[in-house]
Amino acid sequence: MFVVATLMAGLESARVSHGARVFFTPIIFHFAVVLIVSAMAVVPGMPTTAAGVIAGMLAVIGFAYAIMTIFRMFGPGSTNPLHWTDKYFYGVVPAIVYLGLAGAAGAVWFMPGSAAYAIGATMLILLLIGIRDAWDMAIFLLQGSRERAAR
Repeated sequence: MFVVATLMAGLESARVSHGARVFFTPIIFHFAVVLIVSAMAVVPGMPTTAAGVIAGMLAVIGFAYAIMTIFRMFGPGSTNPLHWTDKYFYGVVPAIVYLGLAGAAGAVWFMPGSAAYAIGATMLILLLIGIRDAWDMAIFLLQGSRERAAR
């Protein structure tokens, strides 16, 4: 992500500001959720109910953030042409994953053994989405820098 931020240097500031809110910040947000859940998993003696509550709160916040990202992509001020995959991998798929995390957090009270696997699976999917989106952004910015250099 530091490389991606470096590639953003020299771009028009209004475009960078909008692009950062729509594309860059969600990647950091998803990575932060994975980091929080990973840290929570290694806390010795953490009660399962506390883990369920934290995972549930992260799911609600994450779902709201994914919906907000979808609105930012298509709302007023959106001038960037989107590739068809962007709307899915930056907004729709994370929203679905956060719904899955909510279900896994709820499972803590009914099937605690399975809930741990479900939470782990949702974190792996969220991590892979973040990696895919970071790669997508880096490629997009590299292509743009080559076009600017050619002009």
